[in-house]
Amino acid sequence: MNPPARLAHVCRHPIKSVGHETLAAVTLAPGAALPHDRRWAVAHAEAGLTADPGRWIPKSQFLRGVTGHALMAVTARFDPASARVRLAHPEVTQIDVAPDDPEDAQRLLDWLVPLWPADRPAPHRILRAPREQPFSDMPAPYVAVLGMGSLRALGAVLGRGLSMHRFRGNLWLDGLVPWAEFDLIGREIGIGEAVLRIEERITRCKATTANPETGRADADTLAALEAHYGHHDFGVYATVLRGGTVRPGDPVRL
Repeated sequence: MNPPARLAHVCRHPIKSVGHETLAAVTLAPGAALPHDRRWAVAHAEAGLTADPGRWIPKSQFLRGVTGHALMAVTARFDPASARVRLAHPEVTQIDVAPDDPEDAQRLLDWLVPLWPADRPAPHRILRAPREQPFSDMPAPYVAVLGMGSLRALGAVLGRGLSMHRFRGNLWLDGLVPWAEFDLIGREIGIGEAVLRIEERITRCKATTANPETGRADADTLAALEAHYGHHDFGVYATVLRGGTVRPGDPVRL
């Protein structure tokens, strides 16, 4: 790893698969995911969920970008003080909701209908994740760490720039050579005041083929990964060992 490696971006996704936002700073806690990331998720009509489960449940129960590419173009702004989320999309009117409020939850479900394929099970219920475990793809409170160098390398293979929001990561590092994050598995890194242990690779799905500006598939990221690198992996999961505030510009250290 070359010395000038630094934290480039911090991203959060308050509602699973429905909106991304970038943050100026965040305070991580030991053994916890990034605060308010995947705090809620939208269960579909065939999930059979009538109440918050109080536990992690698989991603197949929720609306996701892999089957609803239009969702990838939703942007979010979450206010922790009011627990309200402002959502925007290029094809529908902006909405401001408190997902825990039953009336707002129904407004959100209605808002999602035109963004979700009509031949898929309809948006049915807003669920709140257990305090200790977000509705991420893994049943562990990981933070997703990704590399800007890898993003640029994949973009070069595809002959186009790629938005980081295709990959729904949390902490984006710059100054690493492409794919160097894979070499950090099993090691600890410091970012700002925090220390994280890199755990395992993240395997990707077709949600990454959709453009976060348009919500339409326009780049075969999986085929490019397979053809040029022999896998479908992008980014790594990490466990927070020591908490603290991190912000873009913070140095990354082993």
